[in-house]
Amino acid sequence: MAKTNNKTHTTQQSVNSTVKTICDIMRRSNVAGAMEYVPELSWLLFLRILDERETVEARRATMQGLTFTPSLEAPYRWQDWAAPNSRKRKEIQEGEMGRLFPFLHDELFPYLHKLGDPTQMPHATQRQRVIGRVMAGVRRARIDTEFNMWEVIDKVHDIRDDRIDKTHIFPLSQVYEGLLLKMGEKRNDGGQFFTPREVIRAMIEAVRPELGKTIYDPACGTGGFLAQAYNYLEPQAQSPAQRQQLKERTFYGSEKDNTIFPIGLANLVLHGIDRPNLWHGNRLTGQATYSGLFTTAPAKYDYIFTNPPFGGKEGKNAQKNFDYPTSATQVLFLQYCISQLKEGGTCAIVMDEGVLFRTTEDGFVKTKRKLLTDCRVEAIISLPGGVFTQAGAGVKTNILIFSKGQPTQTIWYYDLSHLKIRKRTPLTRAHFDHFFKVYPDKASSEFSWMVDMDGRKAKAREEAQPFYDEAARLEKEIRQKLAQIRQLKSEKKTQSDEYKELNKAVQDLRKEARQAKAKGEAVETAVYDLKAVNPNNQVKEDTRTPEDLITIIEAKGREVAVALALLKG
Repeated sequence: MAKTNNKTHTTQQSVNSTVKTICDIMRRSNVAGAMEYVPELSWLLFLRILDERETVEARRATMQGLTFTPSLEAPYRWQDWAAPNSRKRKEIQEGEMGRLFPFLHDELFPYLHKLGDPTQMPHATQRQRVIGRVMAGVRRARIDTEFNMWEVIDKVHDIRDDRIDKTHIFPLSQVYEGLLLKMGEKRNDGGQFFTPREVIRAMIEAVRPELGKTIYDPACGTGGFLAQAYNYLEPQAQSPAQRQQLKERTFYGSEKDNTIFPIGLANLVLHGIDRPNLWHGNRLTGQATYSGLFTTAPAKYDYIFTNPPFGGKEGKNAQKNFDYPTSATQVLFLQYCISQLKEGGTCAIVMDEGVLFRTTEDGFVKTKRKLLTDCRVEAIISLPGGVFTQAGAGVKTNILIFSKGQPTQTIWYYDLSHLKIRKRTPLTRAHFDHFFKVYPDKASSEFSWMVDMDGRKAKAREEAQPFYDEAARLEKEIRQKLAQIRQLKSEKKTQSDEYKELNKAVQDLRKEARQAKAKGEAVETAVYDLKAVNPNNQVKEDTRTPEDLITIIEAKGREVAVALALLKG
């Protein structure tokens, strides 16, 4: 049964081929879609890489004369039951047929679940709690037969980190990233949890987070932002203290989906984050499913990178927690991000374009007003259409980068909307080259421009003032007529024609005053249409007359007639 090849993978194609083989085995084993086989492969990869890392840590501790206690007891470590020729594996395979699934379902899984339950393991280590939460939703193996299960286990064992030549190919963490990408393909349900990695890398590179600071994603999904931020910072961590802080006290996240939460945990551990401080629950309502990994989280954060859900609708239970209630999920997340930033902290957030241009809903306008008042919007990058199509979302999106503590006076825009993004022509780092060239100086170019928000507000106020003046004049006239009405009341003349005419006039004046005030407010709220409209785009006007078009059509018709005549011989 244990047919491992013990070879070292020296090419990316070799690793990808092995992963594809695993997925093919799962698909033929009644685990058809990515939303089924990625969670299954997640816990297998997680347990194997955990065992590998603890083996290295134990060896290092022995060399230093220290004691090392593994997170898992025998026979529940990968090396005990899954590795070829291990004692428990021999016991399972040499006994009666059908003993693997009972071991997994009745022994291994309950033991691992116990690690994440504080009532059963009150003194569990942080790593044990992570293991328990990764495994919390795994109750039964999804693969249909023990033969297929052993084959998958052996394939997983073959691609462990020590058999990957990292001088030539990606580490295992990026193999896992490729699996997560499949969750975003073909409009799988999992696409909502996956942000294209080039978008993430561009956001992180633009903000340039620093070592020793905290990083948070309140809608972390599979952990892409946190994992890529770790990849960005890890080469800069030189001292043991810096590495420990990076791995244990830097990254924080929240995710409410029961299936995705453990996948996010596994992804961060596979990337090298020893302590993924993830909160399981709904951040907008504040209701936690599990908060045991979040006990050391700070009150505010230095950086926030996130891509909140598009188009979601929240009920009153969530809206009551915010200053500007709205059912729009992404608007509430924007308010939440502002509240969670430290003074001087920076947020980079993906926003659908509707949030930027809508000025008819009170919650949208007030949220954007707060954003511009409490924060300095550094940049708005208009992404191409199609960036999120693979994830099942066809909405137009933008990246907002803002820092908390000072009001916005100007906004720098960059336009990538001219790019044609398709499945075979995805967004790449090269598409951002010009952006990074002009971003440091906020330079103007064919694709970038500056908007004077203070100037826009002042101009809007000036244009709105006549409407406010008219409303004030009407209010004054209303007060005068109300005084006349009170006088008639005191004279017991409430049945007179004059009294009735005055009341009718007051009603009409109030309507006119409301309309005048509304027109003024509409002019001022239009300032909060923050949509990126490139002023450098040259609209090519068709100056041809109807006569010109008729001449062209007639000429084409003659060409067609000649071609048909030639075809007919």
